[in-house]
Amino acid sequence: MKLSHLKQIIIYLQKFTKISAIHRVSDTIMKVAFDRDEEVYFEMQRSNSTIFKCPSYPRSKVYNAPFDVLLSKRFNRSNILSMELLNDDKILRIKTSVASAYKQEISYLQIEFTGKYTNIILLDEEEIVLEALRHVDLFSSFREVRVGQKLLLVPNAPFVAKEYPIEDVERFLYAQYEKEQEQKLSSLKKQKVSQLNKKLKKLQKLSSSLEEEQRLIEDAELFQHQGNLVLSNMHTIQPYKRVFELDDYDGKSVTIELLKAYPSVAMMANSLFARSKKSKQKAKHLHIEKESLTAKIEHILLFIHTVEEAKDVAKIALLFPKRVQSKKIKVNESIETFFIEGYKVQLGKNEKGNIELLENARAKDVWIHMKDCPSAHVLVTTDKQNVPTNVIESAARLCVDFTTTAKDKYLVDYTPRREVTIQHGANVLYNKYKTIEVDTR
Repeated sequence: MKLSHLKQIIIYLQKFTKISAIHRVSDTIMKVAFDRDEEVYFEMQRSNSTIFKCPSYPRSKVYNAPFDVLLSKRFNRSNILSMELLNDDKILRIKTSVASAYKQEISYLQIEFTGKYTNIILLDEEEIVLEALRHVDLFSSFREVRVGQKLLLVPNAPFVAKEYPIEDVERFLYAQYEKEQEQKLSSLKKQKVSQLNKKLKKLQKLSSSLEEEQRLIEDAELFQHQGNLVLSNMHTIQPYKRVFELDDYDGKSVTIELLKAYPSVAMMANSLFARSKKSKQKAKHLHIEKESLTAKIEHILLFIHTVEEAKDVAKIALLFPKRVQSKKIKVNESIETFFIEGYKVQLGKNEKGNIELLENARAKDVWIHMKDCPSAHVLVTTDKQNVPTNVIESAARLCVDFTTTAKDKYLVDYTPRREVTIQHGANVLYNKYKTIEVDTR
């Protein structure tokens, strides 16, 4: 971020007197609500830091690291005493106070836009480090950032920064968001669509390699017939033969080939009966496998469309949550899992997934479904608390996105799981529901 831009943004921020709320919305983005409703975002990505404003930025999860706990404790609902650039460098220092019953607590929120050392550092009144977004040891930099240590000043820059005037700071902050989003969004879309296309090709290859039901039935009958022929001609067949000719019941010569050699004729016949049984079973369950693959392919196609239609990076982050790697946790291939502002949101990829959601949900979990038409089932997991409206809206949008690609206005119903009665499979009846509108146009 340019020093000239930062100076002008600081003048804009100095009009605010309070920090109403402060928290991270992603790994590197911090949201600060000044004077209740003025939301400003600080992107602290190394070598790509910036400040921006936007209508809303969904919270990918609730962070509970020591840094986040202290950030909330020291700066939520705090008064701003001063705001300045430290040492005329790209370091914003905000001095705040929180009035408690005992004494006034002074804290410093230091936001450093210093290239690869970009950081957010929380300091006490004595400028001792309380916590930091990134801890820095003496092996990485001469300036240590460690809890309990006094923070050293950054030396003055050995050059004079050029001036880049900003006509309208607020418009500039919104433009920063749009610029960053456009670049990140384009890159992320290519990356994620490429990943999904690889999965799609694998599924399509599996689907095209499935045998035809009629062919399997014919194979089952043939192997059954050949097994009976072998039993009828036990006296003419020698052990360990893999290929041999027999006379069929109508007198025609038949060539029979086994998968491997067997020491007895009875075992040869049993191998043919086993192949017949296997082909029958395949034919019987082929439609289930086809339906499963078709549902997975449709889900991936909807997923690709949803990614391509995403309007911001936050939506991509929502669609691809970071998975915690654990050997003990088995991934359910019938259910897609997302996280919206810390709430676990599950979506049924197919009928099996919808049924599992219904059967495993708790009474107060929020169930979501498109009104008066077949759709994916969506479940928001709750811990008996009320789910924020914006979380319901985002989950409802997922319900629509993974049901249809047509752009229109849709009505989506939602209700606690206890109000939903399973009729048959994933077909349900429900009452005491609320409805919201989702516009995908």
